[in-house]
Amino acid sequence: MNTNIPTANERLQKKITEECRKISGSCQIAGICIFGNYVLDPLNTKAAIEVLLVVRRFRPRLMNYFRVLDKRNILIIAVDKWIFDKDVDRGFLGGALAGILIFPYIDLFGDNYLRWQEITLKKHLISELLENAALNFTELIYSLRFKPQYFMYESMLNRARFYPTVTSTLTIFLKESENKEKVESALLGYLIALKQLEGEGKVGFVNGYVKISKKLVARSKNPKVILTNISRIVPRAILTTLLGLRPQIIDFFSSIPRANLRSQESNNKNNVFSIQQILDPQQYVYVPTAHGLISLAETGSIEFFAKKVLSDSPSAKVEIEAHGGLLNDVYVIRVQSQKGEKKALVKRFRNWSSLKWFSLNLWSVGAQNFSVLGRSRLERECAINELLYSNGFKVPRILYISHTKRLVFMEYIDGEGFDKYIKRFVISENAKENQTILETVRQIGALFAKVHILDISLGDTKPENLILSENGDIYIIDLEQASREGDKSWDIAEFLYYSGHHMPPFNGYSKANEMAQAFIQGYLGEGGMAKILRKAGTPKYTRVFSVFTIPSILLTMSNSCRKAGQAG
Repeated sequence: MNTNIPTANERLQKKITEECRKISGSCQIAGICIFGNYVLDPLNTKAAIEVLLVVRRFRPRLMNYFRVLDKRNILIIAVDKWIFDKDVDRGFLGGALAGILIFPYIDLFGDNYLRWQEITLKKHLISELLENAALNFTELIYSLRFKPQYFMYESMLNRARFYPTVTSTLTIFLKESENKEKVESALLGYLIALKQLEGEGKVGFVNGYVKISKKLVARSKNPKVILTNISRIVPRAILTTLLGLRPQIIDFFSSIPRANLRSQESNNKNNVFSIQQILDPQQYVYVPTAHGLISLAETGSIEFFAKKVLSDSPSAKVEIEAHGGLLNDVYVIRVQSQKGEKKALVKRFRNWSSLKWFSLNLWSVGAQNFSVLGRSRLERECAINELLYSNGFKVPRILYISHTKRLVFMEYIDGEGFDKYIKRFVISENAKENQTILETVRQIGALFAKVHILDISLGDTKPENLILSENGDIYIIDLEQASREGDKSWDIAEFLYYSGHHMPPFNGYSKANEMAQAFIQGYLGEGGMAKILRKAGTPKYTRVFSVFTIPSILLTMSNSCRKAGQAG
């Protein structure tokens, strides 16, 4: 937004305005502003003063003018208003000119026009950043909370990546970050843009944090939107030049007379990578946990978490016990103090593009696709966990995350996996005990129905992923394959057919049928759809589990599913 014009420079700024009027001639001026290093560091007399001049019906469309006024080097970039408007609205020049309005600027003329274009630009930038986030964080996106600073710093950093000449301006801005007036000046445009986007139903606010709307998430999946956002990754100025679409419009950054701007040369050589080490916009993006919002930039280790979250005394004894894990590293943390023992579970999500995951996907091909990247599995774990918890389901609370190290710290649930109950059910002849277990199966069927009604699939429903706590609650764990709008029939098939693995080959039919019927009763009784059950009984799913479940047991359970909801 517009900054306060220093009184000492009013004379120079007046001369700049007069020079711009000479350049525009009889054409009407839409706006004039000073941008770049001078705005942030006006006392640096060696820095060239960069000026943007927007003129209606300007010919030759885009031109650079170099002047010396009051012994100061002045670079005036004159552009036709139609071109500038298109660059703001559609990235016609890859944002080369429109991006000037990302940083603080001093408007000399046409402040209403420039302010309007600035808000328009920042609305586009925010929408694109959120749409890209929706593609990168497919499940976690609904849980993420953004501070407005994220959009400001990410936009600035993206501009520096594409145009290294902006690096010096960004460096100065970061050094001036303690100057609240300048930071608030740049941030104000984003706040206004966010309010307008809220009015359009694209974002919402939760306790001062920005949250993406379902409307914008749906838009991000539109192929046209995806292609548009990808095209912005490579500056359109370059694309259109290569395609010969704008032979008279040159990229003004490449045409600045470098010999006359040697005072800026050292600043322009700043390395963007070094800035990225200082500035990580993801520190302004948060994930909700039981202990509050945690930044995606958090780099805490297991030891750090144990001391910060679990310990109530510097002298507390911390024990970290590895529990293995086929696809992840799993640890149990125990902290002993005068108040007793506290425990937490830690999962480190490894990337699995190896033969193990390839074999697993090959085994389930046509029925279920497993997520293999550690980051995406971590995001699913956190996102679906939060969604289920907010809807009243029993899940281990997420206590802390370190997204950069792919660590998730969660509540430790004391209890037994339901697979142990199935094993007891198979061998037990105690009618009362068996009836109790079947009642739990009915509750699990009802639990699955409630989850599916929310349009969530759990993805990995092996019986051991359902924990019965000491007070009888059923906890859902291992949500790294869960998703919205996934395959609900897979959830049913995996739970039942995995359970059938424990059934004996000769006398297990009746118990397999009892278990399937109990599950189906619970599922339908809670409003689950019969067609989802019937689909779970089809060969698409039974063939996957025929490797380790006896065919006769598999047939018994699948027949029960295929007949679900039928009269008689």
